Amino acid sequence: MIRAIRACKTAAEERAVVRKECAAIRASINENDQDYRHRNLAKLMFIQMLGYPTHFGQMECLKLIASAGFPEKRIGYLGLMLLLDERQEVLIDLNHSNQYIVGLALCALGNICSAEMARDLAPEVERLMQFRDPNIRKKAALCSIRIIKKVPDLAENFINPAASLLKEKHHGVLITGIQLCTDLCKVSLEALEFLRKKCTEGLVKTLKDVVNSPYAPEYDIAGITDPFLHIRLLRLLRLLGQGDADASDCMNDILAQVATKTESNKNAGNAILYECVETIMSIEDNGGLRVLAINILGRFLSNRDNNIRYVALNMLMRAMTVDAQAVQRHRATILECVKDSDASIRKRALELVFLLVNESNVKPLTKELIDYLEASDQEFKGDLTAKICSIVAKFSLEKIWYIDQMLKVLTEAGNFVKDEVWHALIVVISNASDLHGYTVRALYRAFQTSSEQESLVRVAVWCIGEYGEMLVNNIGMLDIEDPITVTESDAVDVAETAIKRHASDLTTKAMALIGLLKLSSRFPSCSQRIKDIIAQYKGSLVLELQQRSIEFNSVITKHQNIRSALVERMPVLDEATFMVRRVPIPASASPSIVNLPNGVSKASAAPLVDLLDLSSDDAPAPSSMGGDFLQDLLGVELSPASNQPGTNHAPQNGTDVLLDLLSIGTPPVQSVPSAPDILSSVQDNKIPLAPLDRLLSPTPHSAQATPARDAPVIDFLDGFVTNPPITENNGSAFPSIVAFESSNLRAVFDFSKTPGNPQTTLIQATFTNLSSDSLTDFIFQAAVPKFIQLHLDPASGNTLPASGNGSVTQNLKVTNSQHGKKSLVMRIRIAYKMNNKDILEEGQVNNFPRGL
Repeated sequence: MIRAIRACKTAAEERAVVRKECAAIRASINENDQDYRHRNLAKLMFIQMLGYPTHFGQMECLKLIASAGFPEKRIGYLGLMLLLDERQEVLIDLNHSNQYIVGLALCALGNICSAEMARDLAPEVERLMQFRDPNIRKKAALCSIRIIKKVPDLAENFINPAASLLKEKHHGVLITGIQLCTDLCKVSLEALEFLRKKCTEGLVKTLKDVVNSPYAPEYDIAGITDPFLHIRLLRLLRLLGQGDADASDCMNDILAQVATKTESNKNAGNAILYECVETIMSIEDNGGLRVLAINILGRFLSNRDNNIRYVALNMLMRAMTVDAQAVQRHRATILECVKDSDASIRKRALELVFLLVNESNVKPLTKELIDYLEASDQEFKGDLTAKICSIVAKFSLEKIWYIDQMLKVLTEAGNFVKDEVWHALIVVISNASDLHGYTVRALYRAFQTSSEQESLVRVAVWCIGEYGEMLVNNIGMLDIEDPITVTESDAVDVAETAIKRHASDLTTKAMALIGLLKLSSRFPSCSQRIKDIIAQYKGSLVLELQQRSIEFNSVITKHQNIRSALVERMPVLDEATFMVRRVPIPASASPSIVNLPNGVSKASAAPLVDLLDLSSDDAPAPSSMGGDFLQDLLGVELSPASNQPGTNHAPQNGTDVLLDLLSIGTPPVQSVPSAPDILSSVQDNKIPLAPLDRLLSPTPHSAQATPARDAPVIDFLDGFVTNPPITENNGSAFPSIVAFESSNLRAVFDFSKTPGNPQTTLIQATFTNLSSDSLTDFIFQAAVPKFIQLHLDPASGNTLPASGNGSVTQNLKVTNSQHGKKSLVMRIRIAYKMNNKDILEEGQVNNFPRGL
């Protein structure tokens, strides 16, 4: 049958042969043919392995098991393990007089044992662990592993029999006994404590005997005596030494001996060394042993076998938390692994290099990675670029170094840089006023050689638009740079090239148009040329470019008196605010709120997106954490006032747009007199002028409209206001709450309401240091669901004195668009340094007072 199946050339031929054989087997089963039963079952097992159904003949297994002969029983038990599973009720005979049949039964039990069978047969298996024949003892130990995994409560019954197997001389029994003890330690604390006290010294002696044993041909593999036994012993010792200093001390000497005596030129030796390193890293602290283990991993990195290098990198990443200084010694070898041809090794080595970076080595490591960026594969450049940008942003010591490194990255791999990276670069450049000239010249040079890098082009056109005159006039020259000659026309050429590049996307072209508009004011001699370039896009099929072209052309042609003010340099962007805004906000949050008690800390390794894992809502409100810089530029709140259900808003006129821009209030339902009408009315009637927000408030019959904001009102009429603003009752005071408390820190929230706006709550957060050490680099972050707006003011400081001898305060402004329907909830995240160690704490505040 096997020959016929293998001779088939198509799947259809194979199915025909299998159907024919199955028909013959069915006929034989129906005839109750005793002589061919075991051969039929062997055929069924082969057919089963090919993936064809064999349920019709599975009961033949039980008939063969019940037979008297050993050959029939052997095929029967084999069929039982392959064709049946633990759901079938099977009677297994462990008391047979033939030890080989008992061995078959133990094998079957170890493969298909159910929880019920385990409870019924556990005493029999325990008895067989003391059987005279080592083969039966070995099989009974393997069967016991299955039993304790199915029924952990039975583990205590096997502790003493398992401990007795550790004294065996027969290697097969000893290995199974060690494996049984290992599994017992995993499922039972009682077994772990018993074996730790009673068996640790014996296991150390056994390992020493195996390490020092002479050549034994029956156990020898590549010149090493029984490496499998070595590995099992090391794994059990790892469990026993973990968390116990005495047991760890007991095994230190033998671990050092294994680490130094084992040869690493064969795979068996490398396997033992790897397990030895795992054990050293897992047991209690011993500095010398750990250095030895990390040196072994360093040797692994020089091995030609990719698998060995990969496991070494994995282990070194774990070792970083234990002894970072010892891992640093192998930095050069790890850097070479970043350049490896194997993609898995490259990625793992890059992750390890990222962990190795600190303030002292950031410059050489960054230089190595940037140098390799040029030669790296295209598919690897994305990962490599992301890591380099993270390193530079995290460890930049001075802004000029940060700008230099980012320009190198943009020059080599600008197409792989994420948007938030070049956004951050622009923010840093805008803050480095003494480096504006240096940066724009460096970008101009980079553009000449790498104009195909999209992110580089965007940053270049932005900087040339802002600081073009510094480029042309060589303003702000540093000692380290050479002067260059750039004309106004050359600067315009950069923006023109960017906008006409076929590969440029909409963002790049739009930025280039803005840059040209700014240059038209900075370079009057090129104004006509710039106007012609912008005019070319009046008929663009891309609406965004068409609109910008028409508007900018109008500014250049008709509004020259306001152009210089319109295109003056952007205000300096706040770096701290931008870093908060770079926090990614998920498109939709989790549908349900996780009820965590106040101050319950999550693991510090949780991704930052967890901070925003709050309930979504159908009425999203704009968040102050967004990426919109317009709020910073105007210095006003852009949050719209809440809309009452059923309110119809009239179309907004020009005055309404101005009011919206200044956040004075929501336009009322009825039409509002224009500004000239208001002025003429005041002059004619000679009456005092009420504040502008009261003039624009709705009439009594439209009181359902949204009330005006209570924010400070700008008086456009310069002193005509005589009526004082009406103050409203602030309502009942809200009690303070302890929003977060840990062993190091306490955060208390105090609440107040703005008059006339129950949706808005002002929170003053007060942070106190409870520890005996001062806390530095203090940063507080908060996240809220989409129906809540949140505005964070800067903290009063970034250092918390020890033992509560001072505090840091920070003001929050929260607007609940679902006020009265949903209560406030907030996730908070606090980062600080204690004794130069970074600490991150997270929690959820869900006990805000009612009515907020």
